[in-house]
Amino acid sequence: MAGMETTVSNRPFSEGPIRASVAGAGAIWTIGAVLTAAFIALPVLAIVWIALFPTENIWGHLAATVLPGYIVTTLMIMTGVGVGVAVIGTGTAWLVAMCRFPGHKLFAWLLVLPMAMPAYVVAYTYTDLLEYAGPVQTVLRATFGWENSSNYWFPAIRSDGGAITVLTLVLYPYVYLLARAAFLEQSVCALEVSRTLGRTPLESFVSVALPLARPAIVVGVMLALMETLNDFGIVDYFAVRTLTAGVFDVWFGMGNPGGAAQIALVLLGFVILVIWLERLSRRRQRFHGTTTRHKTSPGFQLGGWRAGLAMICCAVPIVLGFAAPALVLVIYATRRLAAVGFGDESTAAYLSHSGNSVLLASSAAAITLVIGVFLAYAQRLCPTVLVRGTVRWANVGYALPGVAIAIGVLLPIGAFDNAVDAFMRRSFGISTGLLISGSIGALMIAYVVRFLTVSLGAAESGLGKVTPNVDMAARTLGQGPLATLLRVHLPLIRGSVLTGAVLVFVDTMKELPATLILRPFNFDTLATFVYQYASDELLEECSLAALTIVVAGIVPVILLNHMISANRDQDHSAAG
Repeated sequence: MAGMETTVSNRPFSEGPIRASVAGAGAIWTIGAVLTAAFIALPVLAIVWIALFPTENIWGHLAATVLPGYIVTTLMIMTGVGVGVAVIGTGTAWLVAMCRFPGHKLFAWLLVLPMAMPAYVVAYTYTDLLEYAGPVQTVLRATFGWENSSNYWFPAIRSDGGAITVLTLVLYPYVYLLARAAFLEQSVCALEVSRTLGRTPLESFVSVALPLARPAIVVGVMLALMETLNDFGIVDYFAVRTLTAGVFDVWFGMGNPGGAAQIALVLLGFVILVIWLERLSRRRQRFHGTTTRHKTSPGFQLGGWRAGLAMICCAVPIVLGFAAPALVLVIYATRRLAAVGFGDESTAAYLSHSGNSVLLASSAAAITLVIGVFLAYAQRLCPTVLVRGTVRWANVGYALPGVAIAIGVLLPIGAFDNAVDAFMRRSFGISTGLLISGSIGALMIAYVVRFLTVSLGAAESGLGKVTPNVDMAARTLGQGPLATLLRVHLPLIRGSVLTGAVLVFVDTMKELPATLILRPFNFDTLATFVYQYASDELLEECSLAALTIVVAGIVPVILLNHMISANRDQDHSAAG
């Protein structure tokens, strides 16, 4: 008996149950991950199917008429925005990260603020300021005695160049954030060696810092181009005929969903092209630090005219991309409230639209948080090729423009509703109508497909910092995978997943194209309300709603900037 007891006690007590539990639970988590990825893939597959097998094929007509113009304009807009965000984002990131001049720490925070501005809101405010009847041209005519537009030249804001300028001012923070983080993470030794070899600060930037930060810069440009392809508010308001505008024209103007799906498929091709170019730019290049010395760089001290020029370079994007549009909205909102007060119908409509936006954004944030944590934990629990592949596929939605997702969601749902209605008519003689189409449920599907990547990335980042020993310790204490996730991992990654949820919340508040297509009848959000009124030249009437979207967008901007600074300080402390 004693020998038997000794033998039993020397065996790994819970090894068998743990392995059996992991194997059984692994199958469940794998199946769940695969089904979730299939759900996310449905809109993409629907677009491909409808484009290849449309009810009325007008591809030849599109290719011979409007499609070439859509493609050329889209390429021109993407090129202009790509160059603009790369120059502004990289230049300002280098100045605030590696140079010392008056206000550089303040600029490091302020330069992110244009990210809080929806691009279509900036377009509305600048159109109101710069059009012929706007205050700028009115003052110019009064000052110089010009009678009409034939006496002077003024750039047209509603043009391809205007769209490029507005998108650049709003999207450069994508490059700025990543480039700044890359510059801060670079070893000070490389820059010191460059200076000892006689390089000036500018030469050190071009020959050393810029090549090391290139992968981060390219990713930032890629994200900006994705947002450019997704934009509908600007291209519609400025009458710029891009592929996104083409989808709306063919679908609603010509009443041809198949043709719209075909243009959306071309749009997906542009997305794939952008991703491929980003991969090609890196090829097999890798950049690694050769030292553990990562102390804070003293930076290049700028003085005199150089300091003044640096301040101007940092201030101009902030003023044009955030301060000026925000000031216009504040003035209009104040004027509107002073004129009508809080008791008119517009205030009631504002509260209703705000409630709708908060409801949708909160629901989308909660759903994507749950799904994101589930997929991230499934990948941690079962790191097989199948699970990793499905999780990667679940990320595809963020690369899809909202208008493409709307088509991919609406057409299958419409087919499902029609099939159910036909079955109920034949079997029971009753009509079910549209069960999902034109409902909040359809919007939720689109939001989950579009923004799941944000929550999934936050969950993966948080779980990646938790040592696998924690899982094994929980298992030896008799906790299953789900209990381990709920009791151990979630408290540890709470900050990361909540940050992801906040980002999804604000992205949903700003989302326009998918919401315009999929929203229920007589149901408006702040974004659709602003779009409709501003399109009718009634910016003052919707200024309070636009300002609300901007204020909501400032929160994640501050969180992102704080995370970069906190991670940098943590890395430096660990290195020390």
